[in-house]
Amino acid sequence: MKVAVLSPVAWRTPPRHYGPWEQIASNIAEGMYKKGIEVTLFATGDSITTGKLDSVCVQGYEEDRTQDAKVLECLHISNLMEKADQFDIIHNNFDFLPLTYSGLIKTPIITTIHGFSSQKIVPVYKKYNSMGHYVSISNSDRSPELNYLATVYNGLNVKDFDFVEQPNDYLLYFGRIHYDKGCAEAIQIAQKSKRKLLIVGIIQDESYYREKVKPYLNEQIQYIGHVGPEKRNELLGNAIALLHPINFNEPFGMSVAEAMLCGTPVIAFNRGSMPELIQTEKTGYLVDTIDEAVEAVSNLKNIKRNNCRDWAIAQFSSEKMVDDYFDLYKKI
Repeated sequence: MKVAVLSPVAWRTPPRHYGPWEQIASNIAEGMYKKGIEVTLFATGDSITTGKLDSVCVQGYEEDRTQDAKVLECLHISNLMEKADQFDIIHNNFDFLPLTYSGLIKTPIITTIHGFSSQKIVPVYKKYNSMGHYVSISNSDRSPELNYLATVYNGLNVKDFDFVEQPNDYLLYFGRIHYDKGCAEAIQIAQKSKRKLLIVGIIQDESYYREKVKPYLNEQIQYIGHVGPEKRNELLGNAIALLHPINFNEPFGMSVAEAMLCGTPVIAFNRGSMPELIQTEKTGYLVDTIDEAVEAVSNLKNIKRNNCRDWAIAQFSSEKMVDDYFDLYKKI
């Protein structure tokens, strides 16, 4: 089987720091290669893969801001589509734009819908409903207007996350600094529970950071910045819990699965995919308010960290994800 894996071109695949879609595209490509499939990864020129790499740019537009994002995306997607007849299947990790080629080529396209940036993009998905082969990354993140082939949870490389039995005494916020992800709420939870909080992530909303985060930084509340894989592993593993007080219906939540792979329980607002990712009172707590989250912090001693690790390996390993996608490839 010859498979083309289409990754975004915002960041390197796999990403150096941030880039969840790029990370999943990488895990899919590497996992399929291990199965003996002939894989070509369409990504930035600095991307790393054991299969073949095909690219139209040296770096992504987020790492080289001299490039126009829309122009780069058009060049990138068209590069693959003009070679479509070389592949048995195309795995699209690039949202809705590649679908506009699907009526012009014979090669089937399986599309992982990594979330809906807006309801305004749904009409494109609807247009190609009959040929789209759509996969959701959680049961909660499905549009009633679309047909789905399956739900496949994002899969992570288990070996990249070390299990920590005895953590340090700090809470962790790991995600974009943005209202949606609830950084301000995490600060309030830490303050009310009188616990140290480390904040990690890219600043996606500068005004939000200036108004809701920066004024509260001190010895207790610390902003680390964004980190690479090794530091991520260390910070996640040594936290007593990951705080994930989201203000939107999150499609998946990579940091939630990553934390549990390290044995770290998660305290999350009960929205979006969180009930699918977290076994409440076994691998963390689903809460609705800041006060409930504070109470959950006091109950962390009741969570066995090896339960978190076991659950995450069973549900969110790259091996499971690749097996699930391979079954879908064969079905298509």
